[in-house]
Amino acid sequence: MEKRCSTEIIAKIIREYEGVKRKHAIGEMVNSLKIDAPHVVASFGEDAAVIEHHGEALLFAADGIWSRLMEADPYWAGYCSVLVNIHDIAAMGGRPIAMVDVFSIPKESSILEQVVKGMHDASSQFGVPIVGGHLHPDAPYSVIDVSILGCARLDSVIYSHTAQAGDRVLAAIDLTGRVHPSCMLNWDSVTMKSADAVRAQIALLEQIGREHLVTAGKDISNPGLIGTLGMLLEVSGKGAVIDLVLIPKPDLAANNMTFEQWVRMYPGMGFVLTAKEANVPELIRLFGSVGMVAKAIGTVDTTQELRICYQGDETQVFDFIHNGIMHLFSEDLPCHLH
Repeated sequence: MEKRCSTEIIAKIIREYEGVKRKHAIGEMVNSLKIDAPHVVASFGEDAAVIEHHGEALLFAADGIWSRLMEADPYWAGYCSVLVNIHDIAAMGGRPIAMVDVFSIPKESSILEQVVKGMHDASSQFGVPIVGGHLHPDAPYSVIDVSILGCARLDSVIYSHTAQAGDRVLAAIDLTGRVHPSCMLNWDSVTMKSADAVRAQIALLEQIGREHLVTAGKDISNPGLIGTLGMLLEVSGKGAVIDLVLIPKPDLAANNMTFEQWVRMYPGMGFVLTAKEANVPELIRLFGSVGMVAKAIGTVDTTQELRICYQGDETQVFDFIHNGIMHLFSEDLPCHLH
């Protein structure tokens, strides 16, 4: 990060990034859909819903791909439709089991084969099968949506809403990759890796959940690292201060990339976590063992604000009480908590 680029500029870029702003409508929809169900342990605000089933946790998630990515690179869109769902289960400390998809495509479109190949390749690489779905072969647009089922021990689930004041904030990212040639804000660290390598990275999150090494976690998604951390803090009813210098990053110049782009980037493999200070060295070691760089970048507090600092310069990015990301708060509590 260049010194002349102030925290105010970074904060504004993140707040106005479409990957963040498109999350604003979630709260209103959640309030219209949410009902109480005794077997639902957690739902909205988490990367996957947690459903108690015979003493175990079923993890249920769904994700869609931006139409602009479908237009820019159909193969990568298909690959990512699988990847983001696997990330959602991994972020919960679970094991992905299987997926179904809904594919809408115009009759005259030529991208079906490329999208399907991307989905197949990711499914094969990660060892998570696509077992059904639905095709709209005459839609007026091209959209791919995927839903995934996973499982975990109930006592091993990693939630988003459980960060605690005093926890350290960690970012864990696979920095060995490239800016994807689709020219989107995508960091591809997966397509060039072996199946064993990417499966080990996913399995590590399950181990971390079983060993209770973190207090909360999310996969870094379209809002980027700082936006994703903001979503975690929002549902936890907490705040944090993070130091931009500490954020793991590749050689930006070698990848023709700026720091402002990197903090908005969707990484091929990346997670933001909170943990007790005593567990930080072990987490850094474990992520290193699967080719990922993990660093403590800040500390959770009770302010309900996310602030960034750089060389003594500090700025608020989000105020979760007055203007959050997902707008899930009701009387200062995440909507899915009772």
